Amino acid sequence: MINEYQLRVLPQVAASMEILRKYVAEEQGIALSALKGVRILKRSIDARQRTIFVNLKVRVYVNEQPDNDEFERVEYPDVSQRPQVIVVGAGPGGLFAALRLIELGCRPIVLERGKDVHERKKDLANISRTQQVDGESNYCFGEGGAGAYSDGKLYTRSKKRGNTEKILRVFCQHGASTNILADAHPHIGTDRLPQVIEAMRNTIIRCGGEVHFQTKMTGLILSGEKLGVRGERIDVGDRSRVIGVEAEVTSNLHPLTSNHLKKEFLGPVILATGHSARDVYRYLNGAKIHLEAKGIAVGVRLEHPSLLIDQIQYHRKEGRGQWLPAAEYSFVTQVDGRGVYSFCMCPGGFVIPAATGPEQIVVNGMSPANRGTQWSNSGMVVEVRPEDLSCLMSSSRENVIATEDPLAMMYFQEDLERMCWQQGNMKQTAPAQRMADFVNGKLSYDLPKSSYAPGLVSSPLHFWLPKTVAARLQQGFRTFGRQAHGFLTNEAVMIAMETRTSSPVRIVRDAETLMHVQVNGLFPCGEGAGYAGGIVSAGVDGERCAEMCVAYMEKNG
Repeated sequence: MINEYQLRVLPQVAASMEILRKYVAEEQGIALSALKGVRILKRSIDARQRTIFVNLKVRVYVNEQPDNDEFERVEYPDVSQRPQVIVVGAGPGGLFAALRLIELGCRPIVLERGKDVHERKKDLANISRTQQVDGESNYCFGEGGAGAYSDGKLYTRSKKRGNTEKILRVFCQHGASTNILADAHPHIGTDRLPQVIEAMRNTIIRCGGEVHFQTKMTGLILSGEKLGVRGERIDVGDRSRVIGVEAEVTSNLHPLTSNHLKKEFLGPVILATGHSARDVYRYLNGAKIHLEAKGIAVGVRLEHPSLLIDQIQYHRKEGRGQWLPAAEYSFVTQVDGRGVYSFCMCPGGFVIPAATGPEQIVVNGMSPANRGTQWSNSGMVVEVRPEDLSCLMSSSRENVIATEDPLAMMYFQEDLERMCWQQGNMKQTAPAQRMADFVNGKLSYDLPKSSYAPGLVSSPLHFWLPKTVAARLQQGFRTFGRQAHGFLTNEAVMIAMETRTSSPVRIVRDAETLMHVQVNGLFPCGEGAGYAGGIVSAGVDGERCAEMCVAYMEKNG
């Protein structure tokens, strides 16, 4: 007999399967010898009161052995002889698009401008050591995309867009812990996610697909073009269909040199380049592909001692104790008609340098699977809309940005990141300020110990941040401090700048076919296209784009 029960138990009961098994047997009047297994289906923590409980949904096996598989696996066939689709980008959107293409009988050719996860780690380590950022291999570019080093959080509110449960199952099939199927806020961990991504790549290759690293798309190939005598593309008629991409391939054949080879890849194109591929936005805008500026959020990374966050959220002096995980928080308010909120909260994590080029400072957060560091951080950001730009532009740009320009929000991001780099001594050392000092408009004469490896420099963020952003953050912090006693404190440090919360551009596509509205055969996908916000929603969008691409191919032969 198999039954399911809703339980409300103490943390020490939920932390041990043996204790939980005895608890279920006693509560349900089942002989312990007859209870063959207990499987946790859903798990969440209720810390609203002094006594903390864990809510569980469990499946109980009485005189029956549990199933061997905890989830339904996806079958991936051999597609080596099938029609091919070009997938640009190996982040969550691109990887899930490629796997879905295989399911549907198409051969994905994945092009990734950066390196594989192992080589990429070396370049990430160099950022702190040399204060230099490799423009093609960093925390945003490379196998796994920005998601590979942004904590592996899998929580999403985008449940109506597609099958989010399947995304989690595919991760489990490729090595992620099955805990993510049960947890209310599932999380893989930055230390474990690269191995999962590598397994996904191996599935693509084993099934006959291809994955090309250090291969950067430089242009689209359109049906109404031909090559000129100098290799340039000449418009000869109808340019309404994308039939492939041009790419630049970096070949490191000799340790002291690198060659850049031009290559073409033919097929319809799923464009999943991520929210930081600004060269792609510039190319598309120059090619008259319809783009729109979209709202973003900008601010800082706010880092507290993890013990303090545990004490605040769990309402007890000892913090999480032995049985509870590092505490999470979520804050949101409105200040003068714009949202101010926490973003991408990383309990027991690190703040990392996430720039993608020179003269930029960008910060993000990540956590290992055990969430065991002495710090907890989150983005603290202010909503910014295109119509706000006229009163937000910094003085670092020589020419005024036209607010009707589809790249206007991207230019705003660039200005903030450049200004932050200048404030950080033109290195990856980040400008920082104690939280209460910021709210009170005071310079911090010293800074607390931080997880940010390149280092911090004290800076008056309240003075040089755009005035409306600084004022809204200050008011937001006062509100959050009233909601959670002890949160507004000089033990917390603000690290600038958090600017890459989402894409500043939307690559406009048809709502039904997901194709670009101007050209057939181009499927803008995921965060970089402005249609997702996180690993799971990008994965869902990747699957949907793959399905629409296959439908397009079937319709057009």
